[in-house]
Amino acid sequence: MGPLNYKHLRYFQAVAHDGNLTRAAQALNLSQSALSTQIKTLEDRLGHKLFDRIGRQLVLTEAGRIALDYADAIFKTGDELAAVLAESGTGRRAVRVGALATLSRNFQLDFLRPLIARPDVEVILRSGSQAELLGDLQALRLDIVLTNTPPPRDKAAPWLSQKISEQPVSLIAAPGLCAASDDLAALLAREALVLPTLETGLRAGFDLWATRRGLRPQIAAEVDDIAMMRLLAREGAGIAVLPPIAVRDELASGLLIEVAQIDGLAESFHAITLSRRFPNPLVDELLRAPD
Repeated sequence: MGPLNYKHLRYFQAVAHDGNLTRAAQALNLSQSALSTQIKTLEDRLGHKLFDRIGRQLVLTEAGRIALDYADAIFKTGDELAAVLAESGTGRRAVRVGALATLSRNFQLDFLRPLIARPDVEVILRSGSQAELLGDLQALRLDIVLTNTPPPRDKAAPWLSQKISEQPVSLIAAPGLCAASDDLAALLAREALVLPTLETGLRAGFDLWATRRGLRPQIAAEVDDIAMMRLLAREGAGIAVLPPIAVRDELASGLLIEVAQIDGLAESFHAITLSRRFPNPLVDELLRAPD
């Protein structure tokens, strides 16, 4: 038995993920008959049929599913190797960090501080939705993702989630709107709130907290961006439900005040990485840095 032809394996991987020989052939810039011949050659080499045809679709056999797992692992390792070697020989090592668009900028800065301004490091920071960032992480376009909602870990995407911080959540307001001495129940009955949007973990936690206490607060705004929540609070649009770290500068300057801390409610921050054969050593430095 001779060595495996990895070009045949790459063609097989493309067909397996698409499930359609015609579309895969177009994507690979091959004729359908040529691609079919390459797949048949691989099947002969492995001694097993890799696909069953059901209607117009190609469905993996048991041997095909095993072969696809190996093909994905082989080519993912090759992509990692290329990414690692692309950074070698350069004066500055790069670390690519993705952060949820709604995440506190102050928290991000605190987390990245060990690498900021280092002459040998370039920090590349991107923001987006959790789905976008995890897609980039899996495609090796990011080394680490910062989020407040850890994803489920499964075999298809074996995320490694590490809780790196937990911050209390408070009612934050402009000084003229209310006073820290106000009764909390009366305050929430009187003043409207600036809240995170419904799909966030922080909003779910606050709604549960309010329901358990029989509170039905008015809502002035629902916002999916921490920076906009901070601005609305400064304008007196309502009382914002935020971790104080998100408005640390405004609290220090007196532009905002912490009216009350919400007992039992906290926001967790998580670092998501992917199991890799060639992990970026800068990520390990960040995760080992003291709080």
